[in-house]
Amino acid sequence: MVSEDILVERLKQGDQTAFKYIVDTYQNMVYNTCLSIVKSEEDAEDLTQEVFVQVYQSVHSFKGESKFSTWLYRIATTKSLDHERKKKRKKRFGFVKSIFGEDAQVEINPPDFNHPGVVLDKKERAAILFKAVDKLPDNQRVAFILSKVEGRSYQEISEIMGTTISAIESLLHRAKNNLRKILEG
Repeated sequence: MVSEDILVERLKQGDQTAFKYIVDTYQNMVYNTCLSIVKSEEDAEDLTQEVFVQVYQSVHSFKGESKFSTWLYRIATTKSLDHERKKKRKKRFGFVKSIFGEDAQVEINPPDFNHPGVVLDKKERAAILFKAVDKLPDNQRVAFILSKVEGRSYQEISEIMGTTISAIESLLHRAKNNLRKILEG
């Protein structure tokens, strides 16, 4: 295995083999992160491609202050959250149009999805949990997904989200309390 530093340097020089290696190595991680946030396999696939396009185009801005994989998580998370915000704006616009007589159908409930990290017999409970997770504020949702679904450490999450470990602990504590209220209510 080639070190991240060497890979990044080769990628900065335009080495296609290094880029292919990066895609092969990290595509499942990026896809799973996107899928955990957007809940759509098709959207997660598109976002995964967008993440790697951005990596290729902006690798010169990577300064090596964090691990390359942390930078990649940050890009995947940001792109996924941006996608969700755009989708919500479109949904609100569609809803407003339907109130004023347009016959636009608004999809309020997210579609069912399959996530590799969810065991089949727990799929129904997981769907309920993921719907509840969707109701959390963005920062709590991202911290929860990175911790509980992706299995990242508090240190990694703090680097990905650009905040302190104590802030991550607080976000996770609030996320758990909010989820308890949502699921009990």
